[in-house]
Amino acid sequence: MVRKIFAPILLLLVTATLQAEELRGKVVGISDGDTITVLDAQNVQHKIRLQGVDAPETSQAFGARCKQHLGEKIFGKQVVVTWTEKDRYDRILGEVTLGNRNIALEMVRDGAAWHYKQFSKSTELAEAEVEARKAKKGLWVDKEPVPPWEFRKK
Repeated sequence: MVRKIFAPILLLLVTATLQAEELRGKVVGISDGDTITVLDAQNVQHKIRLQGVDAPETSQAFGARCKQHLGEKIFGKQVVVTWTEKDRYDRILGEVTLGNRNIALEMVRDGAAWHYKQFSKSTELAEAEVEARKAKKGLWVDKEPVPPWEFRKK
């Protein structure tokens, strides 16, 4: 009896906590190739980490170039961030879109970020990385590019 009552309540709670939130605002900062600052309508700044990708660190090979590439795409523009969670640094992990453009996907397609397979199962991002590698776009011109997660370990 108790199980019949609590199972639907538990399902409702889990579903409610997984519903995505939406943030709209202007990109006012580019920290690196996968992290931005968005200013919302209430003049509150939000640190956003592009979900599903990992770009080279600024001090890493291609890091400055990837940061610049992201800035050229979205700095000063109005974006929509769809998200469900924050990371351990209290950054919003979100899908950033500009119109109908998925910015993380574009970064991977352009060879400016890795698909972060450890945290993302996106087949679209995986395929984009394979294509960028084949075409030797962006960071893939390097014979042995070092993934950012390996670079950070050093």
